[in-house]
Formats: sequence, structure tokens, C-alpha cells
Amino acid sequence: MRILPPRQQNLSTNSNFVDIGASAKLELVDKFCCLGGMLGVDGDADAAVEARIRIGWNKFRQLVPLLANKDVSLIVRGRLYSSCVRGGVLHGGETWPVGKESVVALRRAEMRVVGWMCGVKLGDRLPGGELGERLGVDDMALVLRQSGLRWCGRVLRGDGDGWVRRCVEHGLRVRDQGEDRRGPGGRLCVRTVKRVG
Repeated sequence: MRILPPRQQNLSTNSNFVDIGASAKLELVDKFCCLGGMLGVDGDADAAVEARIRIGWNKFRQLVPLLANKDVSLIVRGRLYSSCVRGGVLHGGETWPVGKESVVALRRAEMRVVGWMCGVKLGDRLPGGELGERLGVDDMALVLRQSGLRWCGRVLRGDGDGWVRRCVEHGLRVRDQGEDRRGPGGRLCVRTVKRVG
């Protein structure tokens, strides 16, 4: 949301603005950038995933001379991709409420990049898993899930008075009371962390 300067407030009488008093109006938007991450009004991670995919493509374009170089081994290219490009795409992804569409978009973008790095054309019809094995990289969905579980475990093992832990525990209490029944949510995270760690 953006606060308009006083001289612009009088110019726009559109219904997409909310008057909050104190001579300020807020513009209603579908998505906005907060602390480097894109947030949408519907609460899912679609805007964040879309923005991070664009960042990944920009990182890839910067590194194309190395990532598409035939003189560099595939394993070294895979490590460079994992640390620079994938790291840029999945930055902050451990807290995303990711849906199936977002995972498909992430996989599709990754397969395009990996195919470019391996020099494979679309007509070659090689499965994406085989290309990932050549580069020595794991599936994007697996890495995203591991980072989310790592974050959840860190929160649960952390300081008992931390605000993030209190929010997670509050969300679990609300879910246990039956107020919000959509999806497995935090309980799945807690069971998985306790089982693994």
C-alpha cells in the first residue's frame, strides 16, 4: 500500500483508495513488495514465486557464460546453478504457503534453465530428472520442502519466548480448536520435524 502525498489526494477520487484519516489515503492493490518479498491479497505465494522466478532468470542471464560453457564440467555447472541461481529463486521460500501451481511454475522454470545448461533441445525428449542427475542437482520441490522443514524445526527448537514460535503455536492452537480446517498446515510440519529430528 502506498500513501499518497497531499497534493495527489485531491486529484484521485477513485474507489480504489481508502481514507485512513490524518489527511492520508491508501491505495488498494492486488500485490505489493514488503521486505523484498511480494505479497498478494489472497495470502498465497503466487506473487512471490513469480517475482523469484524473474530474479532467477536474471541471475542465470548474468552467469550464462559459465553455465552454458562446454569447457566447464556439468557437475561444476550444477553446483554453480544450485548456489547462485536456485539460491536466488528459493530465497525466503521456506515461509511460502506454496500450492501445486507454484511448484509447477518453479519446476518448469528450472527445467528450462537446466535444459539450456545441458545443451538439450526440446525435441530431444529427455526427462527432467535425468538432466538433474547429470548436473547433480535435486528436484526444486524437494529442496523447497526441505528448506521449509528446516525453518520449522529451527523455530520449534528455538527460544520459547520468540515471537515467531508464539505465532506458530498460536496457529496450531487455532487449528486444533477447529477454527481453520484448510490443509494439513502446521501439524504436518510439527509431526515431520519430531519424526526426523
